[in-house]
Amino acid sequence: MSLTFEGVLADRSTWRLDDCSIAKSMEVVGTRSSMLILREAFYGTTRFDDFTRRTRIGDAIVAARLKELTVIGLFDRRPYREPGKRTRYEYHLTDKGRDLFPVVFALMQWGNKHLQGDDGGPLRLVEQGTGEAVVIGARTVSGRDVDPEDLAIVAHGDWAGPQPS
Repeated sequence: MSLTFEGVLADRSTWRLDDCSIAKSMEVVGTRSSMLILREAFYGTTRFDDFTRRTRIGDAIVAARLKELTVIGLFDRRPYREPGKRTRYEYHLTDKGRDLFPVVFALMQWGNKHLQGDDGGPLRLVEQGTGEAVVIGARTVSGRDVDPEDLAIVAHGDWAGPQPS
């Protein structure tokens, strides 16, 4: 399988890594701890102690990651206070964070298929109302499924080079 490359940038040697959306995304969520925290947020976790317990990552790392993910806008920090205790914070996904849903669950889907053996892994993604399995994949904006072999990479914006007049 390989994707088709069209347009002026068929010679990929001219592409700059600092302009790559994949590289920029990995800078944001490319650590194991960040992905596990995001996984837990999608499972409904909001409190620091629950993030540390459920990810089995130390307090200092969870604190640092939650701070980073909040600064870049993936989480909102909301205060809460239990009776007789100090004010603490819950972490809720923002729209920007929720947009990572297909990324997180595509990784789970891939791991279930390729790393978990015949059983397919401990968890599956299903539609709540019907129980039907949900799969993450490529679709056109009109909703049609697309195989990787049918995709093309095209240059966009400044990467497209000078446009004919």
